[in-house]
Amino acid sequence: MSTTATISPALAEARAAALALLERPLLEIVFEAATVHRAHHDPSVVQCAQLLSIKTGGCPEDCGYCSQSAHHSTGLVKEKLLDTCDVVNSAKRALDAGADRFCMGAAWREVKSGEDFDRVLEMVSEVKGLGLEVCATLGMVDEAHARKLQDAGLDYYNHNLDTSREHYEAVISTRGYDDRLETLDSVRRAGLSVCSGGILGMGESVEDRAAFLAELASLDPAPESVPINVLVAVDGTPMEETEPLPWDDVVRVVAAARILMPKAAVRLSAGRREMSEEAQALAFLAGANSVFVGDALLTTPNPEPATDAALFKTLGLTPKANAAARAQTAG
Repeated sequence: MSTTATISPALAEARAAALALLERPLLEIVFEAATVHRAHHDPSVVQCAQLLSIKTGGCPEDCGYCSQSAHHSTGLVKEKLLDTCDVVNSAKRALDAGADRFCMGAAWREVKSGEDFDRVLEMVSEVKGLGLEVCATLGMVDEAHARKLQDAGLDYYNHNLDTSREHYEAVISTRGYDDRLETLDSVRRAGLSVCSGGILGMGESVEDRAAFLAELASLDPAPESVPINVLVAVDGTPMEETEPLPWDDVVRVVAAARILMPKAAVRLSAGRREMSEEAQALAFLAGANSVFVGDALLTTPNPEPATDAALFKTLGLTPKANAAARAQTAG
């Protein structure tokens, strides 16, 4: 499943190119990434997204990083799927706080027809009706279910590759790497935009990071949204004692993602609270143009809203919703 024999010559070449990027001097790759970023995006605008866990805990997958896996003893209480009104109210609060993107995550292995899925479709429709960009991450999904989500108003479906094909088996055993690629293909065939990224700091090598970026960039078309997460080591998971990743490794991956996928939204996601303001600033310079706001990112803590507001002011960044409102007023 994860042998190099499955790697095509084109993908091998893409991996080599990604590795060359990651091995460049930090300021050189940041400079190139900043140049690419400015050619495709407004560098003064950052998209603010909020992520809500609509069904928490009890997931049958054994992802080594995840607090929601039923295989780990993290003390997390399993909860049922939230009521639609509670989700919509959360979306309204996110909108009022300046977010223009709302993401919903359920701790499921895969999407199945039934009452719960019907309720998710209702959530998507009502949140979309608020004027928010809507994303969902519900586990594996086939084309038929993805089309129903698209019909309900979903804009993006998130399904991360997490890491390289080679390192994947050290992280997860209950779902294959090709299962993830198949889900992304189903999402694309259904007409949804693809949101797919990974998690850094899970014991992977720089070659693994290059392979992961190359896999994403080689998708046709490349994902429109690329979340870059940094492991938040949760007590009770197999990765609870993992050493923190050096900040410059995060910035290098952000920069390489921007160069390899110039049109994508590169989202500085989980683990941002553990990054210094200086490291975040360099990541924004290198092409990150989206963050998650709010108290939590599914089950892990997120920076305080006041902290983000102060950082944005210091860096001269404007939330996308505010920039759009200003442009509309000026027009």
